[in-house]
Amino acid sequence: MAAFDAFAWIFGAFLAVALRLDFTLSFGVWASTLLLGAAAAAIQLMIGYSIALYRGRYAFGSFEVVRALAAIVLGIAGALSLLVVPFGNAIGVPRGTMLLAGPFALLLMFGARYLVRLKIERTRKPGHTAERALIVGAGYLGERLLHGITTDPASPIRPVGLIDDDPLKKNLTLRGVPVLGSTDELAEIARQTCATRLVIALGNADSVLLRKLSDAADAEGMRVSVTPTVTDFLLDARTTVDVRDIEIEDLIGRHPVDTNVELVAGYITGKRVLVTGAGGSIGSELCRQLASFGPSELIMLDRDETGLQTAQLGTAGNGLLDTKEVVLADIRDAAVLNAIFDDRRPEVVFHAAALKHLPMLEQYPDEAWKTNVLGSLNVLQAARRVGVSHFVNVSTDKAANPTSVLGHSKRVAEKLTAWAGEQTGMQYLSVRFGNVIGSRGSMLPTFQRLIAEGRPITVTHPEATRYFMTIPEACQLVIQAGGIGRAGEVLILDMGEPVSILEVAKRMIAMSGKDVDIVYTGLRAGEKLHEELVGDREHLERPFHPQISHAHADSISPERLDKAGWEARMIAVPRDNDTAVMARVQEEFSNA
Repeated sequence: MAAFDAFAWIFGAFLAVALRLDFTLSFGVWASTLLLGAAAAAIQLMIGYSIALYRGRYAFGSFEVVRALAAIVLGIAGALSLLVVPFGNAIGVPRGTMLLAGPFALLLMFGARYLVRLKIERTRKPGHTAERALIVGAGYLGERLLHGITTDPASPIRPVGLIDDDPLKKNLTLRGVPVLGSTDELAEIARQTCATRLVIALGNADSVLLRKLSDAADAEGMRVSVTPTVTDFLLDARTTVDVRDIEIEDLIGRHPVDTNVELVAGYITGKRVLVTGAGGSIGSELCRQLASFGPSELIMLDRDETGLQTAQLGTAGNGLLDTKEVVLADIRDAAVLNAIFDDRRPEVVFHAAALKHLPMLEQYPDEAWKTNVLGSLNVLQAARRVGVSHFVNVSTDKAANPTSVLGHSKRVAEKLTAWAGEQTGMQYLSVRFGNVIGSRGSMLPTFQRLIAEGRPITVTHPEATRYFMTIPEACQLVIQAGGIGRAGEVLILDMGEPVSILEVAKRMIAMSGKDVDIVYTGLRAGEKLHEELVGDREHLERPFHPQISHAHADSISPERLDKAGWEARMIAVPRDNDTAVMARVQEEFSNA
C-alpha cells in the first residue's frame, strides 16, 4: 500500500497536468511533474510511516483508514499548492496541478483498498457447506448479524435472503443479501431459496409474532433461531449478534422493553442501592442489571447464603462471599434490619423478598403473614428510618382481586407500601406482574424436568391461562418503574396476551421430540382459572411509559393490621370438578 500510494501521487500529478495541457507535455513539463509527484509521494510516505498508517495501526479498509488518508492527502495537496500556485509557471507546471492531483491520488488510494477489501471479504464468507438461512429483519440487528456471518468463514449458516415487512425495504440489499419479500411470503421464499433455517433478527418481536413465524417455519421443515433484543444487545455492550435456537421462553414471554436509560440512571447512578431477596431468581437478575447503572454501592440481602453467592457471581464475577456487598439476614427480624439500614444508609430499595408458592402457602398461611406482610412492613419501617427516597415493592398479579393466601398477603404488602408513600411523600410504590419464566420452582423448569425424565406433564386445567414474562424483562421494567412511579401507586407491567398452559405443554413436548403424556389434576385451592392484573376497583392510566400502567393503591397503616380479619377474607377458589371437560381434552391429546 505504501508503494501504491507513492505511485498514486505521481500518476495523479501527471494526470492533472495532462488534462490541463490537453495531453501536450514537453520534456521540461514531464520532468517538473515527475519531481512534484515524487515530492508529494515522499511526504506521503514520511507522514504515513510516522503515524503507523503502513505499519498496521488501522484495520484494513476501515473508516479510520479513510479518514487518515483523506487528511494526509488533502493536507499535502494544500501545502504544495502554496508553492505551485504562485510559482507554477516558473517551475513549468500549471498552477492548479496539486489541486487536481490530490483528488486523483486519493481516488486511486481508496479504489485500491476497496478492491483488496472485497477480495478479503470473499475469502471470509461462509462456505457452501454452511446451512442456508433466511434472516427475518433488515434493520439494525439484521445488519449487525449479517456483518458477523459474512466475515466469518467458520459460520455454520449462510444467509441467502432477507425478509422484512417494511415496504420501503423492498429493494434493499445488505452486504450482498437481498430482501426477498415479507413474512406473509415466508413459505414461498423458503421453497425458492431451499433455506433450512430461519433466523429472527427483530429487536421488537413479541411472543405472538415469534409464535407465528415459528409455526410458519415448522410447516416448511425449517429450524428457527433468534437473536437478542436490541436492548439486550446494547446493555450487554456486545460487538457481535449471537444466534441461538428458539426456546419456549421466547414463544410465550418475550416482551421487548424501551428503557429510558437516562431516567433510570438518574435515580440509581451514584446511589446506595439495597435489594432484599437478592438470592432469588428475580433478585439476582435485578442486582445484575442494577450493577450496570453504576450505583455507588449495591447491597444484596437475603437469608439464603447459596442464593447470595449466585447473586455475587452475577455482579462481581466471583462468589467469595467475603465483602460487605452481601448481607445474610432475614426480613422477619426487625431489629437486625434496622441495624443494617442504620449502618449502610441505603437511598434506593428494591424489595423482592417473599414467599411465592401458592399451594404451599395455602397449607401454611402463617408463614405468608410473617414474611409477605410483617417482613415487608419491617423493610418499609427500616427504609423510612433512614430516609430512603425510592422504594419498589415487587408484587404479583395474584394481588389483583386476591383469592389465595399468597394473593391476600401480597395485597396487604401493596397497601402498606402505599401507606409508607403517603407518610413520606417519597416514591414508595409497588410493581405488579404475572408469572416469571425460569424462576425457581416455576412452571417451565418443572415441565422441562418432567419431559427430560419421560414422566407425564401435570396441568391443572385444560382451559387455564397465565401471563408470562422472562426474568430479564421483568427486572428491566421493575427498574424502569422505579424512575416513573409516584408515591403510593401500583404500577402494572404490560404482560401481553395470556397464554394457555396446555398450549405451552404441547409446544414443549413437540420441541423435545419425546412422547410424553399430559395429565390433568384440577385447580388447586386458591388458584384461578385465569389470572388478572387489574383489580375491579382499580382505574388505570399510562402517563409515562406505554408498557406500564399506573393505578392508585388503597393504603393501610400498621396499626390497622388484623390477622384474624385477613384470614377471614381469604376465600379460596374451589377445585374445578369439570371432569368431563378434562377427560375430553385428555382423549383429544392422546389421539393427536
